[in-house]
Amino acid sequence: MKNISPKSIQSHLIFYFTIVVLVPVVVMSLAGVKLIYNQIIDRAVTRTIADLNSAREIYQNKVTQIASVVRLTAVRSLIINAVTERDKNFLQKDFAKTYHREKLDILTVTDNRGNVICRGRNPGLSGDNLSADKFIAKVLKTRQIVTGTEIVPRKELEDESPDLAAQAYMEITPTPKSKPRAERQETSGMMLEAAVPILDDNNNFVGVLLGGVLLNRNFEIVDKIKDIVHEREIYKGQDIGTATIFQNDLRISTNVKNQDGSRAITTLVSEEVYDEVIDQGKRFVGEAFVVNAWYIAAYEPIRDIENRIIGILYVGILRQPFDDVLRNTLMTFLGIALGVIILIVFASVQLAKKISVPLKKLELTATKIAEGEYKHEFTVKAPSEIEHLAKSLGKMARDLETEKWELEAWGTTLEKKVQERTDEIKRIHSQLFRSEKLASLGKLAAGVAHEINNPLTGILTNSSLLLEDLDPQDPRREDVEVMVKETIRCREIVKRLLDFAKQTKPQKKLTDINALIDNIILLVRNQTSFRSVRIEKNLDPSVPEIQSDTDQIQQVFVNIILNAAEAMTKGGSLTITSSLSPARDFINISFADTGPGISEADREKIFDPFYTTKEHGTGLGLSISYGIVEQHGGSISVESTPGKGSTFIIHLPITSMEG
Repeated sequence: MKNISPKSIQSHLIFYFTIVVLVPVVVMSLAGVKLIYNQIIDRAVTRTIADLNSAREIYQNKVTQIASVVRLTAVRSLIINAVTERDKNFLQKDFAKTYHREKLDILTVTDNRGNVICRGRNPGLSGDNLSADKFIAKVLKTRQIVTGTEIVPRKELEDESPDLAAQAYMEITPTPKSKPRAERQETSGMMLEAAVPILDDNNNFVGVLLGGVLLNRNFEIVDKIKDIVHEREIYKGQDIGTATIFQNDLRISTNVKNQDGSRAITTLVSEEVYDEVIDQGKRFVGEAFVVNAWYIAAYEPIRDIENRIIGILYVGILRQPFDDVLRNTLMTFLGIALGVIILIVFASVQLAKKISVPLKKLELTATKIAEGEYKHEFTVKAPSEIEHLAKSLGKMARDLETEKWELEAWGTTLEKKVQERTDEIKRIHSQLFRSEKLASLGKLAAGVAHEINNPLTGILTNSSLLLEDLDPQDPRREDVEVMVKETIRCREIVKRLLDFAKQTKPQKKLTDINALIDNIILLVRNQTSFRSVRIEKNLDPSVPEIQSDTDQIQQVFVNIILNAAEAMTKGGSLTITSSLSPARDFINISFADTGPGISEADREKIFDPFYTTKEHGTGLGLSISYGIVEQHGGSISVESTPGKGSTFIIHLPITSMEG
């Protein structure tokens, strides 16, 4: 393996065999791991949803338990009599036993108008009115039992007991990934409450009994969820299952732990969960960052009796066990892949040896043949394909020797033919050059005709008058007759030149502009100036036929196309585009080239007669084109950036214009 060249057959076989095996193995490994991981996560999500349903039942059972205690207390005859007689001493003693025994945080009774008769934990404060309390107000109105969750302000907690206000107070701890929160303290509390109407023996409504449990720093429900749902399962020192009760976005009861092992109360929910659950009122299920670790989590809103979202119930499963399963699975697959690669390398080395040795002999023979030694006969012991190659190489050497003499003879003949073809090309090129030169002279003649027409008319008029004034016997008459005759001949020549350049009135008929452009391209694309010019079409098939003089419009298009080709002496592209105007009343035809462009000074004069920047131009082409388009009721303009090309844009009306 040490002496294997980077370009040898052995190295190539090893490399390509490895790639052929490695890529599918790696892809299959990753796909398999991803599939396994997704299935595990899907099961975890399904389990988490079930856990959330169980947690909700446990939460609701606590509310039901509180309601049962309050209801059983409210139907006792001694309580009813004490409320009717406003016996505060009896109520105080009885309530003290009840809320201690049933682990209630508040137990308060009011009369049928909401006036406090007795507070179990603060008997010294009575007589105030609680008809504004949502639970009591609803019982006063409906005479029905009311249960649920409520946010209780600090003042009401202090009225019940200063201890409850202290239990609810929390300094908010900054939390990674949480939504920014302006308040740094939370003073209100979140309470499970039940309000029950008190009816006497005659079924008269005499008061309301209100009981409740403060959830802040009360871990009974969340620990019960962990015990029942997650069975206190531990992974690497961490609880796999956790549960939390949020007051709005604040953790007030949880068994999620901080790094130091303490419960992570006073921390906040992540912003992602906040937006989904509190802002939108939806259930959130998926991966979520909880305090300091990732969990497969489920959150749902907690609502008060008015259906407002006041908190969140959460259960989650630690994601780390699933990540470890993924990593271990991936390492297993990659280990298998590595073993396969080692086997492939070993097999490819053995195979390469069987191929490389005879190929080396073939290489030496081929080198001698390349140096002109064609007489070689040899055989090798190798796979059949290489043996066939050796035989073919020997036959090739013999054929090369024969072909060598034939090629030498053919080379002499070919050289002669190349010289003949070169001479022919030079002759054709000379003819083309003369044709183009004559075309330029024709353009120049038209310009000259315009310039000499007026003075020629003056000469003819004056010479004719002079001829009439001369006596028939005047010896000068013959010379003047020659002058008149030759002037008339010059006028005819000028007339023919002007007829050639003159713009006649359009003879309009229905014209398909797209078809006209296609025909023009077929007409010009084989000319010399278009050999290095690429013509691209972008024609809108929805463009309608219009009334126009087909020949004149063709003259305009051909003139612009030829100008573009002449501008792109080093080659380039010409893009011809047809489209409808936004108002659908004009057809727009643009000719965009990649030539050198036109300066601003030249653009101002480009349509003026006899103005040209060409060495042999007459300056009439664009002027004539301008007139033709104008006679059709259209317009022509140019946009150009020096060094980047020019675009001529023609606008032709769809509606026929007479004149």
